[in-house]
Parts: sequence; C-alpha cells; structure tokens
Amino acid sequence: MNSSTPDFWSGLKPAARGRLETRDYTHGELAVRISDGGVAVSEAIQHRDALADSWIPGVEIIPRRVFQQKGRGYFAELARINEGTLARIGLAPQQWSSALMHRDSAKGFHIHPPHVPEGSAPANWLRKLYIEHPGDFSARPYGLEQWDVMFFLTGICEMLLVDERAGLPRRIMRLTIYGDDMPGPDNAAVVIPPGVAHALRSIGNNDLVMVYGTSTPFNPAWEGRIASGIENAALPADWNDYLSHED
Repeated sequence: MNSSTPDFWSGLKPAARGRLETRDYTHGELAVRISDGGVAVSEAIQHRDALADSWIPGVEIIPRRVFQQKGRGYFAELARINEGTLARIGLAPQQWSSALMHRDSAKGFHIHPPHVPEGSAPANWLRKLYIEHPGDFSARPYGLEQWDVMFFLTGICEMLLVDERAGLPRRIMRLTIYGDDMPGPDNAAVVIPPGVAHALRSIGNNDLVMVYGTSTPFNPAWEGRIASGIENAALPADWNDYLSHED
C-alpha cells in the first residue's frame, strides 16, 4: 500500500484483514459485461453498434414504450405485425402464450433446434444465414423452426442467451428487462432464434408475467433442455426420508 494512502482497515484484527475483499464498482468494458455480469437492456440497445462482436446473430431487442395513465394504470402496445422489428425481419408469430414465474424462481435453459435443409452441412447453412447474408430475412425458414419473441408485463427478468449453433461463435448475452408495471428505458421485447439457449430468472419483488409469440405452434419434440436442473424443485431430505418409510 502506498504510504500516502490511508489504511482504512487498521482497526480490524489481522485474521479479518487477511480475508478482506472490497468490491470493484468501476465499469468494465461493455462487451465483457454483457456476457459476464450482464447489462440493463437499455444499455445494450443504446450501444448496439459497439457490441457487434459480442451480439448473438439473429437476436433482436425491441424497445417498448409504456404510457402511464394517471389514476388508472398504464398502457403499452406489444407489436404491430406490419411495421417495426417483426415486420422488418418477416416474423409473424403463429401462436401466442402467457406464463408466470413466481419471484425468485428460474426457468431454462431451453433451446429449440434450427432447421437445416436436407443435404446441407449445418455449419455452412447457419453461417450463410447469419454471417454471410444476415440481412436476407426471406431465407429464414420461420415456419420450419421455433423462434420466440418475449414481452414482459410485470416484474424484472434476468435473461441469459447462449449461442449453440454449429458454425457460429459461442457468444453469451445477459440482460435485465423490466416489466410494463415499471415504465422506463428498460422495457423491451426480445426475439430469440432457434439454436440459442435461453434461461430466465425472476429477480424483482413481484411475479414475472410474460407474453410470448412463437413462429410455429408448440411442438414438444423441439423443447430441448440444457442444465435445467433448477426447474426441478426437490423435496426436503427429511420429507423424502419420511415418504420412503414402509408400514
């Protein structure tokens, strides 16, 4: 320690000082934080261009505006099929569903299989779609694979995305998204391509309520799981012991 720097911890016992840690509150590089500790979704939106080498191809973040109505509540649009991001990328969900996650609960990782045309090498096909011609949205086989677009109505969501598609770099995005009941810059929807594993945690004080559209109707065969043990809430050990006793 520099002799000119005050020793704030001189009043502690040596053993405690030896175990002492202090948190670093400085902001690291955004490209590192988005895959490590995570960032607010508004920061990812604001610095989209700077994140080109960290962004998962095909993922879209749709900023949303929630209108507060004094004395009554609030109003917010979900999406317009003929304009905005969904229209630009040509994604028209064929099924809409709702889900609720209680506070402090988690879901995932879920993953859906990307469609690969017969006779095509998966890595070559996916690189063509997302690396070589990322703007050719008409080439995406939306009707043959499940894409998700998620909206959050209440609570706070921590979303983790991991690109597991053949031929593409393995990238991780970690975002915090606010529900409509907390209007502000962190209200957003997220488009998730097949082959991108996704997990959600409800980290607010309220239940997390979401509405999501899928490019195809629900297909159980396409519901893959990776490291999803958190969804299986085990009974307490003494309960299992009691239940296992015979007469």
